[in-house]
Amino acid sequence: MIKTGNTRNYSPFLVLCTTGLLAIFSSTISKSPVLPLFASHLGADPSGVGIIAGISAFAGVVCSVPAGILADRFGKKRLIMVAAIIFASAPFGYLLVTTVWQLALVRFYHGFATAIFVPVAMAMVSGLSDKERGEKLGWFSTSTLAGRFMAPIIGGVILGLFSLESPTGYMVVYLICGGAGLAVLILARLLPEPEDTGSSRQSWSETFRVFKTLVFDRNILATCVVEAAILFAYGTFETFLPLYAVNRGLSAAHVGIFLAGQIVVLALTKPIMGKFSDTHGRKQQIFAGGLLGAGCIGGFSLATSFIPLLCLSIAFGLCHSVISSATSAYIADLSSSEARGSAMGILGSIMDIGHTAGPIISGLVASAFGYAQSFAGAGIVLLSGSLFFIFTIGLRSGGKEGSRERGSLNS
Repeated sequence: MIKTGNTRNYSPFLVLCTTGLLAIFSSTISKSPVLPLFASHLGADPSGVGIIAGISAFAGVVCSVPAGILADRFGKKRLIMVAAIIFASAPFGYLLVTTVWQLALVRFYHGFATAIFVPVAMAMVSGLSDKERGEKLGWFSTSTLAGRFMAPIIGGVILGLFSLESPTGYMVVYLICGGAGLAVLILARLLPEPEDTGSSRQSWSETFRVFKTLVFDRNILATCVVEAAILFAYGTFETFLPLYAVNRGLSAAHVGIFLAGQIVVLALTKPIMGKFSDTHGRKQQIFAGGLLGAGCIGGFSLATSFIPLLCLSIAFGLCHSVISSATSAYIADLSSSEARGSAMGILGSIMDIGHTAGPIISGLVASAFGYAQSFAGAGIVLLSGSLFFIFTIGLRSGGKEGSRERGSLNS
């Protein structure tokens, strides 16, 4: 739970959501759509653009777990402050960039901000309430999705006002990115300190013992696997649907509708799906979402026109919401308050692996067999992850299973 202290005049949860919105807005506007254009402006070839785009995701893979461990050891607010400092400082590094390798260094540094912030903030949200955990995590996710939705629109409009051959448009975007990062730093200072910071009195050996318990907990790992599988499928969707749709004679505007529609569905349904999992149980929801999601992503291989592709995009977004609104809450249910940061760090790291592997592996499949087969392959991955999840965990317990199973990590 959270110490209220001097926070009685405002809601800690509202501050967290607002901080999350601005943090993800700042992170997203730094890369979409500006990053590939800026990298090309600096002379990067297509392979160089791809490497630069993937550097920040790599930071997430290597940093999320240590961030969670340190949050449990020293306190979640301290780690969020570290992330906020990076959010506030990294954007101004872009203003000094003149070469591709300098851009890569700034991207790597900037990637640590999201890698630290997201799992630690989710752990903090999870500590606000046990009964409404799924719903609160859903609202927090919706706030970050709002930032992710606004960023490319604002960034694209700004770039459209200037010539892409001039550095002025890029600099204006990164100044706005920096302004949002500074706002994150200011808001992060208002966050209260969770009461579970008493875990900082643990020895390092105790901290690593708890982490080892999490790593070898089959329920947590199975949940992380199905979350990685849905992000594998999502990475395939967002990378190859535009190319697949254009090859089928659709326009870039149609592609934008597919992508925007899915984000809107995610933002609107995550709180609802989170609340549903609070009431009716998380296991069944995760498994059902995985089965339906596998059918949706596989269905793209059969669709060739606008309406079917739009319906599949919206349906896949809904399935993504069904799964992800329950997985983070279920992992929070399974972990003690002293280990929740580490648990969310494990989830974040495995999520990033799935999200990164999706475009890479599906790209190899697409090169060999075509875009349609890459969607079918992603469907097989998601189906396999969902079956692994349900065979590992089972469906025997009901809606309040998290509270009963949580004790396995408290002992």
